[in-house]
Amino acid sequence: MAKAVRGGYDGRGVWMLDGPEAAAELVATGIELIVEERVPLRRELAALVARSPFGQVAAYPVVETVQRDGICVEVLAPAPGLSEALAIEAQQLAIDLANALGVVGLLAVELFETPTGIVVNELAMRPHNSGHWTIEGARTSQFEQHLRAVLDYPMGETSLTANAVVMANVLGGEPGGMSIDERLHHLFAADPGARVHLYGKQVRPGRKIGHVTVLGDDLTTVRARAVRAARWLQEGKE
Repeated sequence: MAKAVRGGYDGRGVWMLDGPEAAAELVATGIELIVEERVPLRRELAALVARSPFGQVAAYPVVETVQRDGICVEVLAPAPGLSEALAIEAQQLAIDLANALGVVGLLAVELFETPTGIVVNELAMRPHNSGHWTIEGARTSQFEQHLRAVLDYPMGETSLTANAVVMANVLGGEPGGMSIDERLHHLFAADPGARVHLYGKQVRPGRKIGHVTVLGDDLTTVRARAVRAARWLQEGKE
């Protein structure tokens, strides 16, 4: 795996190299690169922790992040089928990293689950897309927790507010069709429980312009509702 040292995000600036010829073509472009081992991952996980200036920490439940074309499209909380032992290991790893790096505020640790365990993929020292589900899905949102940590206030409760929480990112679609206000009107009529957050960004195809969070008891049902809502806001159709 080759990655641009600067400027890469959401799958941009990342290349899967199948051999020396492909590597030579990429090197010839002059892009400054780092190269990492390609990992036989089963899925991607994320562990979110907060740390105060004096070392108090709080960890959220480990989530599964679903990627498509290098972009996170869904976050499932808690990560389905994750053993308690591996969840604790992921949380402890995130806490250890936060302490070792002296983080103040939020730290999102993106992980690969492999046949032999977990490995760190990426660190983000800030509120993160993998934690947006906490706005409605946790007792304390990542944004409130970040402020608590920076101000050295006691950490808030991190447990889930429902058995299953799913966040689906809303990506920019093709121009045209009904307005976003009309789409919201129809969505709220069809699924009053869906919670929508739009970021006010200029719409471009594939760009994250918002997210939808749905809570409930059954992961399959909750996930289907979240995905359907996000697709409707993107495309204006079921």
